[in-house]
Amino acid sequence: MVDKEQNDVVDYHDQVLMRKAKLADITALRNPYPNNYKPNNFAGDILVKYADIDAETMSSDKVEHILCGRIMNRRVMGKASFIHMQDFTGKIQVYIRKDDLSDDLYESFKHWDLGDIICVHGFVFRTKTDEITINATYISLVTKALRPLPDKYHGLTEKEACYRKRYLDLIVNQHTRDVFAIRSNTITAIRNFLVTSRFMEVETPMMHSLPGGATARPFSTHHNALDIPLYMRIAPELFLKRLLVGGIDRVFEINRNFRNEGLSTRHNPEFTMLEFYQAYADYEDFMNFTENMLKHIARVVLQKDKFSFQGYEIDFASPFAKLTITDAILQYNPDMQPSEISDLASARVTATSLGIKLDGNVSLGVIKLEIFEKTVEKKLIQPTFILDYPTDASPLSRKSDNNPDIVDRFELFIGGQEIANGFSELNDPADQAERFQRQVKAKLAGDQEAMSYDDDYVTALEYGMPPAAGTGIGIDRLVMLLTNSAAIRDVILFPLLKPIQEED
Repeated sequence: MVDKEQNDVVDYHDQVLMRKAKLADITALRNPYPNNYKPNNFAGDILVKYADIDAETMSSDKVEHILCGRIMNRRVMGKASFIHMQDFTGKIQVYIRKDDLSDDLYESFKHWDLGDIICVHGFVFRTKTDEITINATYISLVTKALRPLPDKYHGLTEKEACYRKRYLDLIVNQHTRDVFAIRSNTITAIRNFLVTSRFMEVETPMMHSLPGGATARPFSTHHNALDIPLYMRIAPELFLKRLLVGGIDRVFEINRNFRNEGLSTRHNPEFTMLEFYQAYADYEDFMNFTENMLKHIARVVLQKDKFSFQGYEIDFASPFAKLTITDAILQYNPDMQPSEISDLASARVTATSLGIKLDGNVSLGVIKLEIFEKTVEKKLIQPTFILDYPTDASPLSRKSDNNPDIVDRFELFIGGQEIANGFSELNDPADQAERFQRQVKAKLAGDQEAMSYDDDYVTALEYGMPPAAGTGIGIDRLVMLLTNSAAIRDVILFPLLKPIQEED
């Protein structure tokens, strides 16, 4: 006996063979892959345009619409049939009547399959069920689909399959198309907001001779002609601040970054960041600017300032909260006493009790940061700026004038994850050189994420960089918020996956 799974495989194979046979028949008559079809309208636009127009008025509309798209379902009958065709704007019903076409064309249509790409000419009307429909006056097969689409009742729902065959995911899952439309609209809203604020968009190198701009392990490669090692960009920060030196006082880049680190629901080795910098601004200015920009994006993209994320209502209408690292630890660990993190010895004991492994020379500020990341981050659901980051963990940030052990820096957390990181920029070349030297020592001691010493960047600072602030926002995580997506892979069209043949 052949089980159902085997039957499905056999049936799929037979369908492919049948479709290839149909393609052979088409090839015998004409070029099976023509490129002379030009739509003059789109399904979604027609549905919007005629949404409030009654059937009688619609029937008098003599505008001929030409649409191209994919057959998603069909009801083929004797002399009249219905299909739904889908383009990138949506799905619309098409009424195909034998009397409106030649006998040969209608007979050919009856043998078309789900997934085939077609062109339809016709006029709009409303059916008896009030559905906006195209009454076809001409149809043509544009591209034959040689493989059947996923079952219309079960669809493509297994996450791994959706990631590996994103093209099928986009064809059959409206939610996926909606997610990536929101992603596109989010990036457009960001760009418009910054350009309106007189920021200049630039492009900086993706291959660096020195890894820098963030503490992360880089991907390395080799340039054959120059015979030099190169590193994929982990951040564009140092190049963008060189532009501040050059006199571009407001600058931004929407960039691809690459970090050779693990995969998780919040991490992909290749990801998209927004970084923007402004001369004559500080981190407090940029907290306000970042908050205003994110609220603007939510209003533009979602048309609301409160939205759902993983079971929580995220509130962008209220002012974003602000907490120091110390205050956040105590607020979100109500059983912890201030004395437990007040000095180096007590903080080390507390961290150890939480299972945090510490290096021998770690500072009090870094220990507090470790405790914060372990016990607080995931609890920060509503938008919250965290302040007072330790200098030791912030090699590019300006020290506080009031306390040299901390820097003028913030991180913004929403939905239990970091969304933005910003600070007043360090523009003292001597201080920057010293920070780089500390990073080099850490690298020599085995820290694979530590930065290298960037002599040219220090030289650039010696020409004078105006006081400035900068912020980085993770585009992927922001889109996760706006689309209520649980995993970063859900908002990246083609996330990095382990090749199938290497999987266990």
